[in-house]
Amino acid sequence: MQNLGTLGGNESWAWGVSANGAVVVGEAHNDAGQRRAFRWENGVMQDLGTLPSGTWSGARGVSADGDVVVGVAPNAAGLWRAFRWENGVMQDLGTLPSGTWSGARGVSADGDVVVGVAQNAAGQWSAFRWENGVMQDLGTLPGGYYSRACAVSADGAVVVGWAENAAAQSRAFRWENGVMQDLGTLGGNFSEAQDVSANGTVVVGFAGTAAGQYRAFRWENGVMQDLGTLGGGFSRAWGVSADGAVVVGVAQNAAVQSRAFRWTASGGMEDLNTTYASLLTNGSVLRSASAISPDGRYIVGQGYNAATGRTEAFLLDTIPEPASLIALGAGLAGLVGLRRRKQA
Repeated sequence: MQNLGTLGGNESWAWGVSANGAVVVGEAHNDAGQRRAFRWENGVMQDLGTLPSGTWSGARGVSADGDVVVGVAPNAAGLWRAFRWENGVMQDLGTLPSGTWSGARGVSADGDVVVGVAQNAAGQWSAFRWENGVMQDLGTLPGGYYSRACAVSADGAVVVGWAENAAAQSRAFRWENGVMQDLGTLGGNFSEAQDVSANGTVVVGFAGTAAGQYRAFRWENGVMQDLGTLGGGFSRAWGVSADGAVVVGVAQNAAVQSRAFRWTASGGMEDLNTTYASLLTNGSVLRSASAISPDGRYIVGQGYNAATGRTEAFLLDTIPEPASLIALGAGLAGLVGLRRRKQA
């Protein structure tokens, strides 16, 4: 368990993690109180800067190898722009034709496909898919006015997010081959998709129930499953593993507190603060889990670091080194020490 610190300010948020857990991206406040996109690796939080003459930035997604980061930052005119960062260069991805702003939310495993939301010629919010310099408008559900893309499958073919329907209600959608599918709700009047499995078949997010509550959901084969809560009234799913088996997010507990959760079919919804209590310093709390590595091992999000008194991004490794490997390492270290003493 690692708290990732800040860029000199009081807060940081993690929104994405590379496949091997070595790179984390998100946003943090610098010592001037400004929001900055960051890329964290080997204990160092790197400020990715802004677009020319811009004032802030925020990262929301990262490629599998950790080399490509996407997010949003204003340009010199103060208009939001989707960006793609690679090798120290922050690229403005532009907007839809005749639009004025855009923001990126997700990126494919190889970093070549970026998705998000942009203004179209009619002044509407519209989900987009960007590839090879071309920003494609994904449209809306029939009769709707707006849409927003939040994530993309590993190969860039399936896009998920939320869009307005003819009844002016928000609906989670799954887009593939030019067709936007309404995923329904949990009995309420809204839903939002936030992430998708590597092959595009499992979608997670949150939806309204008949009782008007927010609940995390997992959708597969046309069925939207309510993942429950931690004893409180709401939950939201933010991320899913590559195989769709592990879901992470935030849920309310019986004490009406927001807590990071992990869900599996076998274990249900568990509070990460309980499962990994031994890794947390006294008073520290994992408040929300926002992303998970493809293999389900690494979880990132935001929590309270009691040692610094700040709200900080965290990186949790859920698979400790096997006891046998630790013992082997200790034994090898002992042998090396003994050899050095004999040589001395």
